[in-house]
Amino acid sequence: MQRSFLPKAAVICSIFLLAALHAIAQPPDETRQEVRTVTIPITIFTRQEVKEKKADEIIDVGDLTVNEDKEPQQILSLRSTTDVPITLAVLIQDELVSSFNLQLKPIADFIKNLPDGSRVMVAYIRGGSVGTRQRFTTDLSKAADSLRVVSGSVASAGVGPYGGVLSTVKRFESMPAGRRAILLVSDGFDATEGEAPGSVIHAPDLERAISRAQRSGVAVYSFFFPTGLTETSTFRSLPGQAGLDRLSVETGGQSYSQGFGAPVTLKPSFDDITRALRRQFSLTYLSTHMKKGYHRVEVKSTNPEITVQHPKGYYYR
Repeated sequence: MQRSFLPKAAVICSIFLLAALHAIAQPPDETRQEVRTVTIPITIFTRQEVKEKKADEIIDVGDLTVNEDKEPQQILSLRSTTDVPITLAVLIQDELVSSFNLQLKPIADFIKNLPDGSRVMVAYIRGGSVGTRQRFTTDLSKAADSLRVVSGSVASAGVGPYGGVLSTVKRFESMPAGRRAILLVSDGFDATEGEAPGSVIHAPDLERAISRAQRSGVAVYSFFFPTGLTETSTFRSLPGQAGLDRLSVETGGQSYSQGFGAPVTLKPSFDDITRALRRQFSLTYLSTHMKKGYHRVEVKSTNPEITVQHPKGYYYR
């Protein structure tokens, strides 16, 4: 009986064909992970700079790490924003005590010294509502000149500034992307849910303002200045300062206070902000979290001399 054999080339082709058919039959690679880019503003200081308030160039930031929801993420870029224009809203609570009017010149000088091309808005908050003195403009002198004295009225004190902050953050949505910040001068005391410290620190308008600012990439720099309601009351001024501190920390800004009374001058605080803005960077990383909602962020450096300020999280929609 004769046996028939397939040619060697035919056998090899058959093997490759079977292998290809097997590969096609396999399910798609489910390990491939979806990612998206996230960009947040961060401010980098060395311990020496924090102590001596210097603004020298950073020599070694070490290896930066980003954790989102406690999971490490891949950094794509770190870009300096020195001398890059900023979109800035200056918000002043109208119920502040009249000694605040002595601070108008330091604020005006700060505005005029911003980088060319910056957009500035000036508004006053009364009873939680915003009254605009100057819409966003690149005319820095015009914005500075729009500052006015405060009324000092206590009729609407205690409502707090956070409803005004929330309304102002929404106005950033029509502005170009880039550096965004709010300078808020207020006593931070919102008693709409009661005067208990917990009620003030977790006031609904404050919660919403933080959420909206994080979503829009707006850092809030806050300055405590009393109203007639908080000027002589530690019980009210302490929660007010805590509310302002929470707003700033969770949005990547910084809060400033000088005790419980009215500071003699805000100039050192504005000098500090000027230094901070010079040390601001834009950090872009790949996020592996595609779920909508709030995502907590933590940025650290392997260099023990480095301090990194950044938003504590953001909302993805």
